[in-house]
Amino acid sequence: MTRRTLLIAAVLVVAALFAVRGLLAPAPVATGAPLADVVVADLSQTAREGESLFNRSCAACHGVNAAGKDGHGPPLVHKIYEPGHHGDAAFRLAARNGARAHHWNFGDMPPVEGVTDTDIDRIVLYVRELQRANGVS
Repeated sequence: MTRRTLLIAAVLVVAALFAVRGLLAPAPVATGAPLADVVVADLSQTAREGESLFNRSCAACHGVNAAGKDGHGPPLVHKIYEPGHHGDAAFRLAARNGARAHHWNFGDMPPVEGVTDTDIDRIVLYVRELQRANGVS
């Protein structure tokens, strides 16, 4: 073999090792940590009912106090979800029908089973009160 052939072979081997290393890199570990700092202010009675419903039906993905959950779901106390961008109807439709991923890399949101329209309205009120308390309005 010539020196040039050996050099090309060495470059190809190194490139292949980098490619394989990149393919075998471990996936990031989902910690479940909150993704936003959320201040919880005094809530109205209806929002407190919404909080209970949220904790039962939404917090597994969207975290305690809608702060998001690393590896699971986005924070709802975030400017993306302010009423001017995602109105109350968007929350209702997402809960009823699910939603395609479009702002975050958490994957599609499935429909939320076992919640009524009244439940959803209370959950939305809870989220909106949290948002206002945190300057998202």
